[in-house]
Amino acid sequence: MANVAIDLLGMHFRNPVIPAAGPNVGTAEHLRRAAEGGAGGLLAKTICVRPAQVPRPNMYRYGTTGMLNAELWSELPPEDWLEREYPAALAAARRHGLPLIASIGYTPDELRRLGPRVEAAGVDAIEFSVHYLDPSQLLDTARALRESVSVPIIAKFSPHAGDLGELARAIEPHVDAFCCINSFGPVLSIDVERIEPVLGSELGYGWISGSPLKPLALRSVFEVARATARPVIGVGGITSGRDVIEFFMAGASLVGVCTAAILRGPGVYGRIAQEAGRWLDHHGYRDISEVQGLYVRKFGRGRQVVTEKVRSARVLAERCNGCTACETVCHYDAIRAPRREVAQIAEDRCTQCGLCLWVCPPGALTW
Repeated sequence: MANVAIDLLGMHFRNPVIPAAGPNVGTAEHLRRAAEGGAGGLLAKTICVRPAQVPRPNMYRYGTTGMLNAELWSELPPEDWLEREYPAALAAARRHGLPLIASIGYTPDELRRLGPRVEAAGVDAIEFSVHYLDPSQLLDTARALRESVSVPIIAKFSPHAGDLGELARAIEPHVDAFCCINSFGPVLSIDVERIEPVLGSELGYGWISGSPLKPLALRSVFEVARATARPVIGVGGITSGRDVIEFFMAGASLVGVCTAAILRGPGVYGRIAQEAGRWLDHHGYRDISEVQGLYVRKFGRGRQVVTEKVRSARVLAERCNGCTACETVCHYDAIRAPRREVAQIAEDRCTQCGLCLWVCPPGALTW
């Protein structure tokens, strides 16, 4: 199999799939399970100077691979992490040859207080989250942590923080890497039978994560990767090995998984990593580093946009199974696909919108 190990910020990751901060890594026991489930490295749930008061209920499955949540940082006080959870998590990490990254928040003062204590606990790096900060506080926050610790620092961005490329350039001197992105919100979902919110927050608001977040997360990674030379950890909607490859092509150097691990269990880390390795093998790559940044180098400066029709869809007759999916989605009346017959394209009506190519189950349509 192709090599999927990653060396980053002085740490060795056995594969590029690590946990993202959340309930999936809320204790040392969860981190031990992540290590046994095949994670390439470990990252613990975000802690603050005070335990979170989390509304209940606080998690709701959205579709099959998404979630809404009203989760906050760790419900455990920092003393519990410093005295019990980090030592146990470090023991599990070392047994498996993995690095352990802590995650802390949020204000400059809180980072000055927490950072040195977390570093003294023996973690290999520290992520700081800006999820609850005004973007104007970001520079002061990054500077405060940089002045307080000597281990590598990872800044975790939220999608509502603003222009992430611009923010990355502003704090680049004070951090060693970036993480994109945290969950997005606020969002709302209503149980229409009971006329109640599905989450227990004051107005029912929460944050969306999982597959619905992936296109936004991918764009965020790309924006930061083309703005800075610092490594980027991609987080948001990763459920398969193909997702890993896509994030790497957009500029990621590692990926973080949270929602998929909550919904599918800790074994998902290793399964996703194995799928990524098989994809590399199938496509003739020997090392995952070979796909890193391919999209950034190809489209980092954009490309000429074509507005004229230059081609039309065509049918690969040997693959068509007569399912009619293409005709259903063609709103230009360019496709005729009677059930169990080979689809036919009216080239003069085809507008090159592309939708039929992506909904065809057997892949029988091409340009």
